[in-house]
Amino acid sequence: MAAIARPRDGRMIGGVCTALARRFGTSATTMRVIFVVSCLLPGPQFLLYLALWILLPSEKTAGTAW
Repeated sequence: MAAIARPRDGRMIGGVCTALARRFGTSATTMRVIFVVSCLLPGPQFLLYLALWILLPSEKTAGTAW
């Protein structure tokens, strides 16, 4: 299983939805719609997004040495 990383391309805000979409094999648009709809329900969805934004590493590019 590959590690989840926020991509450098295709992000809108933090890249969390794009990273999750790649992990689960769906489109980024679908994941974003699911997130927006889930925000209408009670729960800590926004806090979870912020936590994933902080905790998920950014994807490394080929030219990056570190």
